[in-house]
Amino acid sequence: MKHFFRPGLLAAPLLGLAVAACGPNTKTGAARPDLLSANLDTTVRPGDDFYNYANGAWFKQHAIPASESSWGIGKEVQNEIYARLRKLNEDAARANAAPGSTEQKIGDFWATGMDSATVNKQGLAPLQPELTRIANISTVTGVQSAIARLQLLGVNALIGPYVGQDAKNSDKMALQLWQAGLGLPNRDYYFNKDARTANIRQEYEKHLNRMFALLGQDAATAQASTKRVLGLETRLAGVSRKLEALRDPYANYNKMSLSQLDNLTPGLNWKPWLAEMAYAKADTVIVGQPEFYREAGRLLRTAPLADWQAYLQWQLVHTYAPTLSHDFDQENFRFYGTVLRGATEQRPRWKRVLDAEENALGEVLGQQFVKEYFTPETKQRYEKLTENIMASFREHIGALDWMSDSTKQKALVKLGKISRKVGYPDKWKDYSSLEIKRDSYAANVMRANEWRYRYEARKLGQPVDRTEWGMTPQTYNAYYNPSNNEIVLPAAIFSIPGLLDADADDAIIYGYAGASTIGHELTHGFDDEGSQFDDKGNLRSWWTKADRQAFDQRVRGIVRQFNGYQALDSLHINGKATAGENIADLGGIVIGLDAFKKTEQYKKGEKIGGLTPVQRYFLGYALGWQVHQRQENLAQALLTDVHSPAQYRINGPFADVPAFYEAFDVQPGDKFYRPDSARVKIW
Repeated sequence: MKHFFRPGLLAAPLLGLAVAACGPNTKTGAARPDLLSANLDTTVRPGDDFYNYANGAWFKQHAIPASESSWGIGKEVQNEIYARLRKLNEDAARANAAPGSTEQKIGDFWATGMDSATVNKQGLAPLQPELTRIANISTVTGVQSAIARLQLLGVNALIGPYVGQDAKNSDKMALQLWQAGLGLPNRDYYFNKDARTANIRQEYEKHLNRMFALLGQDAATAQASTKRVLGLETRLAGVSRKLEALRDPYANYNKMSLSQLDNLTPGLNWKPWLAEMAYAKADTVIVGQPEFYREAGRLLRTAPLADWQAYLQWQLVHTYAPTLSHDFDQENFRFYGTVLRGATEQRPRWKRVLDAEENALGEVLGQQFVKEYFTPETKQRYEKLTENIMASFREHIGALDWMSDSTKQKALVKLGKISRKVGYPDKWKDYSSLEIKRDSYAANVMRANEWRYRYEARKLGQPVDRTEWGMTPQTYNAYYNPSNNEIVLPAAIFSIPGLLDADADDAIIYGYAGASTIGHELTHGFDDEGSQFDDKGNLRSWWTKADRQAFDQRVRGIVRQFNGYQALDSLHINGKATAGENIADLGGIVIGLDAFKKTEQYKKGEKIGGLTPVQRYFLGYALGWQVHQRQENLAQALLTDVHSPAQYRINGPFADVPAFYEAFDVQPGDKFYRPDSARVKIW
């Protein structure tokens, strides 16, 4: 799955495709100020830093709150969604709802989450059966059984099994194994020698010590447990692939029988182990990183049982710390919130409970969301916008001068077969078998995690449900799924905070929704990774050799461009890891612009707020990246995220678009001016 990410997950009231730019304030009759003009920092030259030129005034007025590691559009509008969901939950908690009803589940989840007094009183009690199971381990088989049990509870213990479409046979759901099991964000945190990462390792050791102390261990035992965990995780990190290596679909596709998997990990019998993990039907498995599993198997055979007991205790308490008493919750936040991401205080408890409920009952909340905030008429508007962007992409493919006609025809077939899911699903998940009670917050999260795990596991051997959504409608995000050859556009992704329908002109819509979302996701079907999947969603070579070489040459150009951006201290963007997102950003911009040129607003050429239609289009795109973040959060993203930082998702692709130079009079000498010969052009 290819996710288009914006910091902040939820969005505000949904806006439609209105064409009036500055409609009257419905309460006062006064003209509304133009949103784009109000955000400008005109002390910054557009060709030096368009990110701050477009959004600088907004940044000055919207500091990052102490409880956040970043702040932007998504976070602003998330607050509005939170307020609505809070009322829904409070009403449900007060209602005398029938057992098993949606209202009862929402109300009881909320009530246990908000009852911090009971959570503090219960302490570790909700985890005690699992901790006892771990303490009683006496054999390697016992370690495997404990890992299997923790997998069902959503704990990232050693291995990463999941059921997903077979990349080479998209009609089949297959068991997959991915590298997993680390407590730090990824492998680089265990080995990078820069001062920032070295300090994080030191703080991680302190964090492990404190968590083991909270588990009741004395100082010497806690220190020993910490060393055991660090030893195991460092060895696992040593055989984990780097971020960019995880984006190669062929290198991460290694299909084998269970007997071959046994041979990969001598001494382990996978069939009964997988049965404990609810995968009894598995006869083959797709291993993403065989070297990781080879080492994981060796460690299971050779590492002392005490190492595994410490590791599994840690993984369990780490996963459930936010649901436990105040001391666990605060120590978890100190490391993962403050040290890693720079926030200095916890977000309000009610918001954190809503986040947990989103994971547990997301589509239940989604049904309520779309009833109020995404009408069928609005859905139709954005389906039409999607068709317009599709038509523009079709024209771009036809006009390519580096692709042969035979490959163009296949590309057009693939484009035409992309399924477009807009707004919300036609069929909702059935949560009737999920039990939610008022006994324990942690227990409710455990039950929800196990329900979701088994829901996914049951897909093994079943027909692929191509109607299912991987995101809820209230999620401020979108994605392209190469195996389904589909783009999924949740309702919330189309929203702009503080802007009514009557205030939204087509330039904003085409830049903000058309380019940065719809065009972006469509382009993912043809980026360096998505382009390796055919129109049926199968990993298969469908290009001529010469066309693939020409494409790869252009990809290398965008990799070099982004490798050159120094984003923080000595940290540069990883051009190879972020290539797919950078290609999609650039593609979305040029495709969306040509779609916008077909609108009446563009043809009339009238200025709004002192801005031409094309200027407003580019500013509309930049509005989508109206987000700033703390250095700690930026540093983590540069090591772990396949998306470039927001600033470079604007300045980077705009530097390759000739129409941008013309619209804002960018000249040689401006900081991100690139000569025509250096500009990347792909789609």
